[in-house]
Amino acid sequence: MPPVDDPAAPRRATLAAVADAAGVSIATASRALNGRGDLASATRRRVHAVAREVGYVREPSVGGRPLGSARLLDLVLGSYDDDYSAEVTAGARTAAADAGYDLVLTEERDTPDDDWPLRIRRRGSAGVVLGLISPTAPQLSALADASIPVVLMDPRSDAPRGLTRVHTTDHDGGRSAAAHLVERGATRFAVLLGLPRYRYGRTRHAGFREGLREALPGSAATVVQAEWRSSSARDAVIPLLRDLAPGERLGVFACSDELAAGVYAAASATGRRIPDDVLVVGFDDLRGARWLTPALTTVRQPIREMAAAAVDALADAAAGGELSGGPIVLPTRLVVRAST
Repeated sequence: MPPVDDPAAPRRATLAAVADAAGVSIATASRALNGRGDLASATRRRVHAVAREVGYVREPSVGGRPLGSARLLDLVLGSYDDDYSAEVTAGARTAAADAGYDLVLTEERDTPDDDWPLRIRRRGSAGVVLGLISPTAPQLSALADASIPVVLMDPRSDAPRGLTRVHTTDHDGGRSAAAHLVERGATRFAVLLGLPRYRYGRTRHAGFREGLREALPGSAATVVQAEWRSSSARDAVIPLLRDLAPGERLGVFACSDELAAGVYAAASATGRRIPDDVLVVGFDDLRGARWLTPALTTVRQPIREMAAAAVDALADAAAGGELSGGPIVLPTRLVVRAST
């Protein structure tokens, strides 16, 4: 027996209703909602906004989830196999669960055909945190066209205007490292920079230079550059340590804990002692910092809290709020241990 329509039941919004309300053709509305076709970003956003307003739900055969139905947030990182990504994931996962969302871990592949924005669109994520990634304009456009909000966490380059980004006080952290090395009696100074020279590395270096000028006017620091790996840092620092004169104490500010571990290896290879001959300050305060011998003095950036702040901003946006379009800045703190 065929089902009897309930005249009191609310009628489901149709694609034609969406098209009419958005002022576009049915074909254009369909292409906008399915992420297909060459449409203006404003048109896609308008169609998506109208679809949410009228409660339009796409048929499963179209592919992807209905608009607004997925309680998912995506975390996109370049890798998930180091201490930094573990901290980011832990902070983001806890905040997402507290807000009633599941967290999807998406890895950015360094290939031209990486389609992570399309995959995020298809599963109907409510928002995306991009960690340590500088997204391209087409990638951002693909998410914006689907009205999926984005928050950048610690972007490698200056963020495009209007995007919300979460980072720490890199400049103040570098400044505090310089003051601490001067206070602890360093007679020479060096800054170990990571290559490529990302935004946060440049800012930490600038803060260290300023702090050194303030704490010890007329002094300067030798700049040593290495790839963001301990093995590369070790090779770059060895010549500097071999050049130390008797009685000198070299204060090294490494722009990450990973680079600082390379200074330890260089000290071992050259017979220099930490902290007698070499004082070392890192940046991050990852788990491995306290396992080094001696334990590493470092600038702590609140990685878990930064990830949680990014997720909270997305959850607020999904609930109808607006992203700030500006920076969310959490403070650093110098953690003093035995390396100084």
